[in-house]
Amino acid sequence: MHAATVDDITIHVAVEGPPNAPALVFSNSLGTDLRTWDAVIARLSDRFRCVRYDTRGHGLTDRGAAEVTITRLAADLAGLLDHLGIRETLLCGLSIGGLIAQQLIKDHPDRVRGLVLCDTASKIGTPEMWQERIDGIGKHGLDAAADGILERWFAPAFRSGKPAETAAWRNLLIRTPLDGYLACCAAIRDADLRADAARISVPTLCVGGAQDGATPPEVVRALAASIPGARFVELDQCGHLPCIEQPQALVDAMVDFFRENRFVR
Repeated sequence: MHAATVDDITIHVAVEGPPNAPALVFSNSLGTDLRTWDAVIARLSDRFRCVRYDTRGHGLTDRGAAEVTITRLAADLAGLLDHLGIRETLLCGLSIGGLIAQQLIKDHPDRVRGLVLCDTASKIGTPEMWQERIDGIGKHGLDAAADGILERWFAPAFRSGKPAETAAWRNLLIRTPLDGYLACCAAIRDADLRADAARISVPTLCVGGAQDGATPPEVVRALAASIPGARFVELDQCGHLPCIEQPQALVDAMVDFFRENRFVR
């Protein structure tokens, strides 16, 4: 286990791959931890220095005392990069991780070489929707909301074809610390990076699952259209978490993108 102290929290982090290879950092979805990237890391750690970590208030990372905002979460990531000695990186963000990635490049444009934004947007949902979720889960807990979340996370074929895996991901979700989950919901509620998308100047790939119930493909397509030169790829038979449902298709899209932009041979 590797951990780093960044400001007021201890961050759980995993680093795999050749130390001199290009850095590739992954930022997770809400209600998950760094294990969501297992199948992707297995396919990429031979050619990249892969870094994944648990978001503030998730997994083994502290929630801390500070107010949780997307700016705060991006500062956590910047501090983690400092701890690891990574000056610049390729960055892959999923859902809230995509918001964190967009905030990081806004605040530290010199630290990001290229972006992969998976199943995300510059503004996700409405404040009213997120407040309703905060109120409902705050009152009834994650277990009561878990089945609905899984329906948005995973395509029907995955849920019916892999019931044991689906149950395991449900277990991971409901074990997320409630205060961390709700704090990150509030961060998403308050985040609006739409005015900043046009200023992103690094090569960007936007990936959407065809059956994503959280950020449907048309939302991710609109994100790509708002970023100069961004490319959009839609993954079939895939919901909100392509790293779990379609890891090979996601890796293929990423590697093609990295090669096109000469980040890797």
